[in-house]
Amino acid sequence: MQNEFAVVSADRHSKARHGRLTTAHGVIDTPAFMPVGTQGSIKGVSPRELRELKAQIILGNTYHLFVRPGLTAIRHFGGLHHFMSWDGPILTDSGGYQIFSLAKLRKITEEGVEFQNHIDGARAFISPEIAMEIQAALGSDIAMVLDECVPYPCEYDYAAKSAELTIRWAKRCKEAVEAGVSPANSKITADTADTAARQLVFGIVQGATFPDLRSESAQAIVELDFDGYAIGGVSVGEPEEEMMRAVESAEPFLPANKPRYAMGLGTPPQLLKMIARGMDMFDCVLPTRLARNGTAFTATGTLNLKNAEFALDKRPIEENCACEACRGFSRGYIRHLVKAEEILGLRLITLHNLHFYLNLMKRARSEIEDGTFDHFLKAFVAEYKPRDAIPIV
Repeated sequence: MQNEFAVVSADRHSKARHGRLTTAHGVIDTPAFMPVGTQGSIKGVSPRELRELKAQIILGNTYHLFVRPGLTAIRHFGGLHHFMSWDGPILTDSGGYQIFSLAKLRKITEEGVEFQNHIDGARAFISPEIAMEIQAALGSDIAMVLDECVPYPCEYDYAAKSAELTIRWAKRCKEAVEAGVSPANSKITADTADTAARQLVFGIVQGATFPDLRSESAQAIVELDFDGYAIGGVSVGEPEEEMMRAVESAEPFLPANKPRYAMGLGTPPQLLKMIARGMDMFDCVLPTRLARNGTAFTATGTLNLKNAEFALDKRPIEENCACEACRGFSRGYIRHLVKAEEILGLRLITLHNLHFYLNLMKRARSEIEDGTFDHFLKAFVAEYKPRDAIPIV
């Protein structure tokens, strides 16, 4: 497949690199964080606010959008970009993670996944071909192949069989795209300027926590020649060292001229550690999910703004932060809003957390350009002390 990615600069002391990925709806500077908009919306944040936050790309979910509102509605509105009024790049997950998270509602076969949807229990089926057709109808800029995400812990034999199934599914996904399943050939975009653009397709490396399976999976997926490659099946409950090992086992086999995407990660220190290991793209629900629980991210760790210690605190969430919350409101006021269950409080923390994550990626790119990323990483990890336990998501 055509290469849409170029490395601009690389760190001398690690595998960190600053790259640029060209998509139908814009160029993405990497390392990049993708806010998660599972159901066509970043929770509590408007597209205008995302643009003001300098979000470069967002993530949508094939399974959830397929179940609700359904493809008929999205086709009617002219695709996901028009439906949600977002004019930047979108990456859509294939639904593989839901195969993992909805384990009690699905059955996996060679052909695909049969499941009862989580809304009304209606039965549905997603195959590799259907997953690509759905994503073509959504009109995303980057589509992910259908994969199976195994749980942690996982037996070696099951992990091996699952990784092999993911490879076979990936091949079928590519064949479906080559047979004409793409936005350019989809009725949904026939009357839009998007028709001239090509939907990029990323393959996914699996293999659980077993280095040999990760290496073998990476090599097999790379042989299929996708536009980019993702490390899947991480951040599913495994210790951080296992997460890092999964990336380290696969990365040497991923081509340097293609983007690498670590799926579902993670805490701020984890993102920087992954960048040092050669990863370029990330998504995670932590900034928005923890915000709805009253937790804010700062350079020195997390703050649970529900705590009584902040009741009379006149300081912003973080000093010298340029986000809307920190420019205009105190910790004490935001705590009051959260305790009073006022929606504004959760929105302000969400805006701050997204700003923090996006600005962290901007800072990482700058440090790589300046040749100081290694020093920045060490200093950040040493300073960052979470006050509350952060779940692996």
